[in-house]
Amino acid sequence: MSIENKIEKLALLTSGGDAPGMNACIRSTVRTAISKGVKVYGVYRGYEGLINGELVELESRDVANIIQKGGTILKSARSESFRMPEGRKRAFNQLEKFGIDGIIVIGGDGSLTGAYKLYTEFEFPVVGVPGSIDNDIYGTDLSIGVDSALNRIINAIDIINDTASSHDRTFVIEVMGRNNGFLALMSTIAGGAEYAFVPEKKCNYDDVIKLAKDRYKYGKSRSIIIVAEGAAQGQDVANALVDAGFSDTRVTVLGHLQRGGPPTYFDRILGTSMGIYAVEGIINGKAGTMVALKGSKLCYIPLKDIINKKKSISLELLEINKLMNI
Repeated sequence: MSIENKIEKLALLTSGGDAPGMNACIRSTVRTAISKGVKVYGVYRGYEGLINGELVELESRDVANIIQKGGTILKSARSESFRMPEGRKRAFNQLEKFGIDGIIVIGGDGSLTGAYKLYTEFEFPVVGVPGSIDNDIYGTDLSIGVDSALNRIINAIDIINDTASSHDRTFVIEVMGRNNGFLALMSTIAGGAEYAFVPEKKCNYDDVIKLAKDRYKYGKSRSIIIVAEGAAQGQDVANALVDAGFSDTRVTVLGHLQRGGPPTYFDRILGTSMGIYAVEGIINGKAGTMVALKGSKLCYIPLKDIINKKKSISLELLEINKLMNI
């Protein structure tokens, strides 16, 4: 298929980890495409569903009353089959079988890599939309779901802080972030926590023990420590504090609480705007790109420029947090 073909039938899938705001993006993608005379087929269960031909035409009413819902109505699934050339060929065959002219993929870096392979191996029109709470997708300032996840974490910090203050305890809160410490770092600053363990910096228990001891010396008997899952295990950090004399240390692992729930205002607007932009892009010859947020504006970035690139956090922000805890 030529990537210059007119788009009359569009497929849409969500892949990888779900993120609040994906449904807002699904809603706007479907309604924008229909307004332009393009039929939309939802692919259920991500790339695995594409391989199995789980495509259903979506009408405007099918995406009614979903903007406020977390998760993804199209569901998501990991697909080992799609990682193999024969799996991708089966997926492409399904797209041809349904007469699909282009596809929009909402997901994280692995999902966007899959989209890029469809684009390069089969010259199939594709536009990606970044959806990942970790904010680890290169090329965009924010991805769909990041703001909602941060608000979940900050709310948890606020709640736990009440108990920490009431009982003069140290609490360790473990958050998501296997390869990127954005959530841990930003929630530490915004939540007024004392210390962040992030994957981008070597884990140092001595520093956090010294911090807790210094705070105790100056009459500050409660501390909140945020740990990204890729930097350390929350329980290991707590054990180090207990061994150092802080026997009343507690651990809270937020886990998948960070992913679900209603999206924030920001993620509803971002998801809606990115969905519109994705449809306009694939119709107007912007195949092989990802919709990205740069500052306050959306733009298109070639997928080839973001694949296999690592997005880093500013470690200067760790110094800002130290300043806030003087």
